[in-house]
Amino acid sequence: MASTEAAPPVWPAATLVVMRDCAGGAPEILFVERAKAMTFAGGAIVFPGGRVDDADRAAALATAAADIDEAAARIAAIRETIEEAGLAIGLSDAIDVEAARRRLYGGEPMAQVIGLDRIDLNALEPFARWRPQGVSHKIFDTRFYLARAPIGAVPAVVDGNENSRLFWASAQHVLDETAAGRMRIIFPTRRNLERLATFSSFDAAVADARRHPVRTIVPWIERRDGIEQLCIPDDLGYPVTSEALGGAMRA
Repeated sequence: MASTEAAPPVWPAATLVVMRDCAGGAPEILFVERAKAMTFAGGAIVFPGGRVDDADRAAALATAAADIDEAAARIAAIRETIEEAGLAIGLSDAIDVEAARRRLYGGEPMAQVIGLDRIDLNALEPFARWRPQGVSHKIFDTRFYLARAPIGAVPAVVDGNENSRLFWASAQHVLDETAAGRMRIIFPTRRNLERLATFSSFDAAVADARRHPVRTIVPWIERRDGIEQLCIPDDLGYPVTSEALGGAMRA
């Protein structure tokens, strides 16, 4: 007999991996720590991002883009990075970031606050797309993008609402801090950080992204060597493609 329980809704989402090159070292990435009270990934270290809303889609329709879903996700990634980090990415000229942030939080649409003619969607490089399955919470179909941190931009500042902390660090640093128990990351973030840790520069990350066309990653559970593993495909550029299910923070 088929289950009558409704499947969790799937929400389109977008997140931005903002990178800055560092002389003599690995590139740094912009991270935020989710407020512990948040129902989704509370207390976890993540990249700025969030749900694609109706206004993002309306803005995408106004651009006459060939792929409306893709354009809406890029607009959402830019908007969320302004809201969560006070950092403007992919704009043709400077803006008053804090004023824009207040207006966006007040519910004004991105197209009205910024103006579509100032948004450069090509500043974002597609990197990955993840959609979990078999979880009880709200499911996000999340597109990940790479973007270079603007030179001379106003320093990023945490919103103090959904997120409690903001910092720049290498991918390997966050992985090491997580291994030491001082940070928490969800399964997709861990896999993406392992991949990002292999790059020596932003350009290297972009080159790798272009070698691996984006395909939606839907992790699955498989028993390997007697252990239940959470797995992903092995042909998308990820150096680690499975993790013991019992230790994975799923999302």
